[in-house]
Amino acid sequence: MKVRYDSEADILYIFVKEGSIKDTIEISDDLFVEYDENNQIAGIELWQARKNLLPELISYVEHVSKATIDLKS
Repeated sequence: MKVRYDSEADILYIFVKEGSIKDTIEISDDLFVEYDENNQIAGIELWQARKNLLPELISYVEHVSKATIDLKS
């Protein structure tokens, strides 16, 4: 698996596997899943990544930080 981020377009792309793309399904306005010829996920595109991904990452980091502090107590 590989991850690429285009900062100019603000698109995060996750390469799940190499190969030709047969179909792309729009999951939501900013989330697309690409399928290969065997109908397996080949890639995931997240548009407006800063808006869509960063809040989730921040929430996760805060959660992990709190859990770490609680474990030390």
